[in-house]
Amino acid sequence: MTTASDSVLDFTDVSVAFRSDGPTASAPAVDGVSLSLRRGEIFGIVGESGSGKSTLANTVLGLLPSSATVRGHVRVNDRDVLGLSESDLRALRGDEVAMIFQDASASLDPTWPVGDQIAETIRAHRAIGRRAAREQAIALMTEVGIPDAASRYGDAPHRLSGGMRQRIVIAAALANNPQLLIADEPATALDVTIQAQILQLIDRLRRDHGTTVLLITHDLGVVAQVCDRVGVMYAGRLLEVGTAHELFARPTHPYTRALLAASPNRVARGTRLPVVPAQWSVESLHESEAVAEAEAAQ
Repeated sequence: MTTASDSVLDFTDVSVAFRSDGPTASAPAVDGVSLSLRRGEIFGIVGESGSGKSTLANTVLGLLPSSATVRGHVRVNDRDVLGLSESDLRALRGDEVAMIFQDASASLDPTWPVGDQIAETIRAHRAIGRRAAREQAIALMTEVGIPDAASRYGDAPHRLSGGMRQRIVIAAALANNPQLLIADEPATALDVTIQAQILQLIDRLRRDHGTTVLLITHDLGVVAQVCDRVGVMYAGRLLEVGTAHELFARPTHPYTRALLAASPNRVARGTRLPVVPAQWSVESLHESEAVAEAEAAQ
């Protein structure tokens, strides 16, 4: 059992719903999720698009739209962030908790030198002069693998490759040494080689800085490569949690087994891939969970 002293992030019975203008209420995007992240681990949340992964992550930093209603508790270092004011949330973002978004281009100001964007992230949370912030920004750029960082400091984002832009975003996220790093599909838009480099970078920075990482992904290969533990989400519900090894070797929930069976590298060439149902009903999901619980008890 993870306690407050050894966890950085705790979700307790968290549900998120969005107001609908239609005659019927929409299904919750997140439905009763409880989960704790241990200090220093990489925890992966895997699931299909629309399963609620990003919505759950966005509750931590108060990034949900005004149409969202959140119930439950989200604690960072045992402080419930759902009750924080906007000014307190701004202090939390980038200091205790930082986020890497999927699209680096959308995260960077296209008209502003990339080095200045990192430096200003530092100065937003620290009483530090421009020259010292510049030096720290160059050091961060070097740490994340930007070659000849001092000369690239003044480059606009469009002058960098996709992989380099993502490294700049990671440097900015690490600028104030946050205890928790949320990475939402951080390498999906990159080619396979650069994707592997970005994941290795996140893993190395975790080990060097002791940062806890919440990694959002739909890619089981990413889970296998870097995650310590994994949670599987479907239709807003957290179906299964275990180590990465347990997930691949002994999946307990029928949906997890179906998801793994649909992976191309688990099926012989020329064989038709199994199909995961496009939408399981709530009743079917409950039935599957009951089967999983019965099998686990045996």
